[in-house]
Amino acid sequence: MKNKTIKTAESVTEGHPDKLCDSIADAVLDACLRNDPNARVACEVMATAGKIIVAGEITVNKMPDIPSIVCRTVWKAGYGSDYEIEVLTHEQSPDIMNAVNKNSLLGAGDQGIVYGYACDETDLYLPLPVLLAHRLTRMLTYARRMGTIPELKPDGKSQVSIEYENGVPKRITAVVLSAQHEASANLDRLKIKLMQLVVRPALQIFPPDRETEIYINPSGRFVQGGFEADTGLTGRKLMVDTYGGLAPHGGGALSGKDATKIDRSGTYMARYIAKNIVTAGLAEECTVSLAYVIGKADPIAVTVDTHDTGKYGDKILEEIIPKVFDLTPAGIINLLNLSYPIYAAACNYGHFTHDEMPWEQTKHTNQLWKACWMTETGSVS
Repeated sequence: MKNKTIKTAESVTEGHPDKLCDSIADAVLDACLRNDPNARVACEVMATAGKIIVAGEITVNKMPDIPSIVCRTVWKAGYGSDYEIEVLTHEQSPDIMNAVNKNSLLGAGDQGIVYGYACDETDLYLPLPVLLAHRLTRMLTYARRMGTIPELKPDGKSQVSIEYENGVPKRITAVVLSAQHEASANLDRLKIKLMQLVVRPALQIFPPDRETEIYINPSGRFVQGGFEADTGLTGRKLMVDTYGGLAPHGGGALSGKDATKIDRSGTYMARYIAKNIVTAGLAEECTVSLAYVIGKADPIAVTVDTHDTGKYGDKILEEIIPKVFDLTPAGIINLLNLSYPIYAAACNYGHFTHDEMPWEQTKHTNQLWKACWMTETGSVS
């Protein structure tokens, strides 16, 4: 009997209100890091019709011009900049700062449980529904920016459902694409263009079949979008940012946080470890979990689940990971170069689809193999 399941993931464009708030928060973070690589930033953004509020804790040598950053980011996403901007920031709590800075290893900026995941299902080592959902929104934005579908406006989202048999993707069962458009757009013609210029190219690596249900702008008109339609808030697209809900998530948001916040740096490190394990051929699928305590440098727990696909036991991987990797905040920051202004570039279309980012590199595959072999055989280097 075949074991059939359906897995679904979604994505949003950079013009989606929540994602635009993430983009603003990360643009502020990058600006702070350009002025001060040791900046401490916890930036939150809320936006609604006519108003954008930037709040949080920022300690930096030179405060950037936040209103200008907001205007540039909103304009870059495809909107006008006719918004009232309010900035409500203060410095990081001295209690937290003392806990983080008490030694050279840096203590974690908060308690937290973070997860990293990788699988050999796609070239990006992500589940296929996640990859295809992001391809759809990327293609949607490309069609708008290049003018191939001039009726398009910045807001949009996608969803892809795939049927699996015995863990292997077999067919797309459903596709949803919602695209904001000009009021004057002919909806029937727009749907044809979206099918031809967005859906088909985006899904060419795993095409739909005749039975696939394809919903393009299923609500009908989608004229009002962005902050005019929905209030945006940082940290509300956690599944879009990571693994589409197809792997565990610790609950902490990524955007707007400097790398001493383990929600961010630990999530990137866990992804780096999981991806290196899979690319090394040590497992076909891997979930890594790290748990931290505020003010303490080393994680209090490291767990691994290779989902019965590992070459070695999960306990061996759990034993060797702290030996191969420096899992302190300072060690993570140094390995992944997280003191640099790289965050806005990774904010959209999933943080793990950007193969140029340091947490997507695979430089530890040989070390992992060697450590596993030595641990299993009891060898000494």
